[in-house]
Amino acid sequence: MQDFDMPVFKKTYELYKQFHLIRNKSEKQDRYTIYQKTENTILDLMEQILLAGQLPQNEKMSCLRGADIKNNLLRVFIRLMKDIKSIDLKTYVLIEESIDEIGRMLGGWIKSLSR
Repeated sequence: MQDFDMPVFKKTYELYKQFHLIRNKSEKQDRYTIYQKTENTILDLMEQILLAGQLPQNEKMSCLRGADIKNNLLRVFIRLMKDIKSIDLKTYVLIEESIDEIGRMLGGWIKSLSR
């Protein structure tokens, strides 16, 4: 299976596309602060997932744990964006659902390697 075909990668890829559209509509002051940090975190998450997909079985865990940390950081950034009213509640819920699904996928992958 190609790394780009991994469901967790596809979901993260879609999250980035969704977030990018939202960022383009944001106020300039936010675009270069919290939005930039959040966008970079999504890209880092994608990188960790791709790395984990290419590493040998016994080396995947560190990348997956790194990806899980990035996913949790995303939760914080998105919640902060909602709290400072940089995004509306509807957008927050939409993004948070994607982050939750990515978290479940990563958790399942980590659990499968722990056996």
